[in-house]
Amino acid sequence: MTRRIGILGGTFDPIHCGHLDVGSSAQEALKLSRIFVITSNIPPHRPQPFASAYHRFAMVSFAVSTLPGWRAADLELRSDTPSFTSGTLAKFHERGYSASELFFIIGADAFADIGAWRDYPAILDAAHFAVVSRPGFPVEQLPHRLPRLASRMAHPPLDSLSQIEPMILLIDAPTADVSSTAIRNRVAARDSIDGLVPPGVQQHIEQHGLYTSMTPGRRSADVARAPAAGRLHGKE
Repeated sequence: MTRRIGILGGTFDPIHCGHLDVGSSAQEALKLSRIFVITSNIPPHRPQPFASAYHRFAMVSFAVSTLPGWRAADLELRSDTPSFTSGTLAKFHERGYSASELFFIIGADAFADIGAWRDYPAILDAAHFAVVSRPGFPVEQLPHRLPRLASRMAHPPLDSLSQIEPMILLIDAPTADVSSTAIRNRVAARDSIDGLVPPGVQQHIEQHGLYTSMTPGRRSADVARAPAAGRLHGKE
């Protein structure tokens, strides 16, 4: 049986219920057998994270611990170079995964900027892109915003995805209206984040005092690099 491997990447500063909703929606719509949640090390298009790589990876590990088929992976944390999606997908190819087996999971708001990504448009041939609606940004907007890509877009379910070229799969599903920025601001203001992040993530934030101060001392650049953990082992 052909493997269907989901890849959900991000800074995860912190990971929240919106991220999990996006991944779960893709897993259900596309019958994914495994989802690797990959914490980025050095995001190329945004400021450095506030929490260290160690804490961000730990929060991802707590978030996925009860989700069948989900795995936290430190694939990007083992490199000191910027975390580009094209490089991550290339590493999966090196491990024996074909483009037709890979499903890069992303919110519709982020995918709208795909034209600015490194190695665009070639990156669209490296995996299927599973694009999920986000609050205020339904996937139905994408054919109009990205007319040059409209011919590659389709809605699941689709049969025999392993036999077709990589596509842009539009998934309309409800996802939590929450952002990492909003969570950091709420923690700094001593407001509750109940229900916005998984319980294990909330406990980790509280135990380690993450985001209580937005000073440089809390930023990952000021924290010693933690050893890699939770590596990807072999192939599915």
